[in-house]
Amino acid sequence: MADINSALTAKKIPHSMTHHGHQRIDNYYWMRDDQRKNDEILNHLHVENEHVAAALAPHKSLQTSLFEEMKARIVKDDSSVPVKDGTYWYVSDVSGDNEYACHYRAKDEHLNEKTLLLDVNELAREHEYYDVGDLAVSPNDQLLAYSEDLDGRRIYTFRFKDIASGEYLHDVLANTEGELVWGNDNKTVFYVRKDEQTLLGTQVYRHILGTPQSDDVLVYEEHDHQFYMGLGKSRDESQIYIYLSATETSDVLVLDAARPEGKFERLIPRTMGHEYGLDKLGDTYYILSNNNAMNFRLLTASQQNIAQVQQWQEVVAHRADVLLEGLELFDSHFVVTEREMGQIRFVVHDYQGGSYQLTFNDACYYAGVGQNPEPGATTVRIYYSSLTTPSSVYDCDLVSGNKVLRKQQEVLGEFNSDDYGCERVFVTSRDGVNIPVSLVYKKASFKKDGTNPLLQYGYGAYGITIDPTFSSTTLSLLNRGFVYAIAHIRGSEMLGRTWYENGKKAFKENSFNDFVDVTRSLTQQGYGDSNKVFASGGSAGGLLMGAVANQAPELYLGIGCHVPFLDVLTTMLDETIPLTTNEYDEWGNPNNAPDYHSILAYSPYDNIEAKDYPNILVTTGLHDSQVQYWEPMKWVAKLREYKTDNNLLLFKTDMDAGHGGASGRFKSLHEKALEMAFFISLLD
Repeated sequence: MADINSALTAKKIPHSMTHHGHQRIDNYYWMRDDQRKNDEILNHLHVENEHVAAALAPHKSLQTSLFEEMKARIVKDDSSVPVKDGTYWYVSDVSGDNEYACHYRAKDEHLNEKTLLLDVNELAREHEYYDVGDLAVSPNDQLLAYSEDLDGRRIYTFRFKDIASGEYLHDVLANTEGELVWGNDNKTVFYVRKDEQTLLGTQVYRHILGTPQSDDVLVYEEHDHQFYMGLGKSRDESQIYIYLSATETSDVLVLDAARPEGKFERLIPRTMGHEYGLDKLGDTYYILSNNNAMNFRLLTASQQNIAQVQQWQEVVAHRADVLLEGLELFDSHFVVTEREMGQIRFVVHDYQGGSYQLTFNDACYYAGVGQNPEPGATTVRIYYSSLTTPSSVYDCDLVSGNKVLRKQQEVLGEFNSDDYGCERVFVTSRDGVNIPVSLVYKKASFKKDGTNPLLQYGYGAYGITIDPTFSSTTLSLLNRGFVYAIAHIRGSEMLGRTWYENGKKAFKENSFNDFVDVTRSLTQQGYGDSNKVFASGGSAGGLLMGAVANQAPELYLGIGCHVPFLDVLTTMLDETIPLTTNEYDEWGNPNNAPDYHSILAYSPYDNIEAKDYPNILVTTGLHDSQVQYWEPMKWVAKLREYKTDNNLLLFKTDMDAGHGGASGRFKSLHEKALEMAFFISLLD
């Protein structure tokens, strides 16, 4: 044991940082290596990986069993529901033990004589990690562009293929964000180039097929690095858009798709604090805007007055208790996605003022508008899932609202949705606010008597709502008596825009308090055994885990902390670290003293203390582009130095993956099995 502890104990090299008259000493700052080539660092990561393997070796058979049972629930031969886009129907298939899909198209919905567009298994064969970012077919249906990432850092390369012959064009576009838009001339494409250091996409380039990338023309550059950049096309495909999005501000530039050699122009004057999304069909723009509307309202504008916000016409008014989340335009109707008290519904409107609601009956569920490429369609495709209902695809008639189930995810084995129960409850937090919680369990093993192990998941950032959806992997825990809970803490938009605003920047600690208060309440109500509580979260949810471990370590037997954002203050002070400047509106800008002290108060790395911590499993990817590997590495090293218990602290680094973890539909199950085996083993 002494040899293991010695190998895991990292050296300390004091690094002093002073801001606003406050000094911090970071003994593990040296663990940062942007090039990921430092032998000492890599060797230490390998030692940590060996420690994980040794610590969990007695439970290897459990981990293998979990992996095999999760894999056994997955249908090996499966295909998507065909989607019509222009002349063709598109579909993807997976088969056998293949990790990736094959993409096809055909001229009829029955997929007679389908043509192979891309075999991702063949492309991934020689790579430890492989991800396809975007597939984009030219307007004349003759050429396919696709982007690929080979190391998980989300830096994509585009390649082009003649669909009829299968031959590749000579064009290769490197260092891109992974999305591309075709001009309507079928030879001009636009893409966002990515900075290899900051990983920000700030430049849009125009490429003409048949020319080298070095000849590409810079058509727009964004100098305010708080903005993320994306590309798109209007619903009627007449315009190309550059989307610019900061946490609190939106901006759109537009170009006539028939004149790709032209200049992008700003569509609406940029106004700080004005967030909006828009689309165009025919001569009319439809805008979801937060202008004088915290939860957004829907307005319309003509091409002549789109730049005059005060002349927009209101279609759906703002409501204090209803968040407008999305819009899909069709020739005969438009569909608005709304959320009230955390529940999603769809409101189908005709253009004469009539409307009706599409709703679902489960206690807690997620529903979303699926792929609907054709504005002339008479149905809207809806994706639906609940904690007990596998993923389902419906086509809903736009006139009548009648739903036709096109496909439901098949779960192999002995799964019966009636064997499981789900609930939606509200927990009162320490400041009197009611926090929604989604719960699922196996009925036969749940008595609400405080004897079940409980796994609580949370995220709580960026306004991202973690909706309650079905997971065939979670069945492995439910079948072993676990109750699974999703705490919809502040920082998401579960209860509207105010729910998000009250969980960021100076109010960030509400997210952590909510999570802890949910845990206390669920055990008090008998949903879980107070001695058998586990928590899990990733990325910003990993920050949540770090903060919760500091605030209330006594509540948790084990914590899963994945690709975690833990060294918040140091990262937010360093603009050379990828994505930092984009995050100021989320966490605050610590170059300003009030924000500095606000972040300092909760930053998990800065608030580690000499006390007992739970058993903790930490995972990361060496090539993570969003949360750098050294954040969890430093956090683990400092925890080892300070913690006063003998609980497990395991740190596993995937040396081939990035922020999203392993690629492939089966490989990722190993990560799930690792965490589950870790939790279950602690019960023994």
